Amino acid sequence: MKVTYHGHSVVNIETNGKNVLIDPFISGNELCDLNADDVKADVILLTHGHNDHVGDTVDIAKRNDALVVAPFELATYLGWQGLNTHPLHIGGGYTFDFGRVKLTQAFHGSSYTEEENQKIIYTGMPAGILFEAEGKTVYHMGDTALFSDMKMIGERHPADLLFVPIGDNFTMGPEDAKQAVEWLKPKFTVPIHYDTFPPIKQDAKAFVESISPQKGQALKAGESVDL
Repeated sequence: MKVTYHGHSVVNIETNGKNVLIDPFISGNELCDLNADDVKADVILLTHGHNDHVGDTVDIAKRNDALVVAPFELATYLGWQGLNTHPLHIGGGYTFDFGRVKLTQAFHGSSYTEEENQKIIYTGMPAGILFEAEGKTVYHMGDTALFSDMKMIGERHPADLLFVPIGDNFTMGPEDAKQAVEWLKPKFTVPIHYDTFPPIKQDAKAFVESISPQKGQALKAGESVDL
C-alpha cells in the first residue's frame, strides 16, 4: 500500500489495484501539487461537506466514473449532482473490493457553500475515516477537536498511519493533536490541515518532534509512506 499526501487534507491511497482519494481539495489549494484535470481516482472518500474537503470531487468523480463514499447527507447531495455514491454514517462501516471504510465521529461542522447562490447546504455530521486494506489501517481524522473517545478508537483500531489535523482555529492545534497521538498510539503520524490559510499556519516539524517517541513526519505535497 502506498499512501501519498498532497497538501491540506488531501491523501491518495494506492491499494488492491485502486486509487482511493480522500478530501480532494485541489483547485484553489496553493499547497497541493496536483492538477485536478489530471487526477485519476477509482474511489473518493469524504470526511465532511466543507468546500476545502469536497473540493474537486464532482469533476473528478464524473471524469473517472469514481465511487464517492461519504456521510449520508453529503452522499445524498452529491448523488443529486449525478455522482455514484455510497452513504455511510458514524460508527458504520462497509467492506468494498478495495478495502473497508468505517466512519468515526469528529467534532466539527459540515456544510457545503454555494457562493454564487449565497447558500449554505447542510451536509450532515462530520466524520473521520478508518480505512483498512492489505492488513493495514489508515486513520484520516478529518477536521476535529480533541475528544476522549480517541482512546477507545486507538484500542479497537490501532492505526499503522494516522493523519491528524494540527492547524488550530478550525480544528485541533498542535497541543491537542499531540494528546490525540498519545491516546491513539499510531505506528506513524503525519500532520494535516495546516498552512493553507493564514489562521492555520503552524510549524509541522516542531509538532512531529513534540510527539516523540511516537514516529512521524511532516510530509511535503507529493511525498509518500509505504505500508
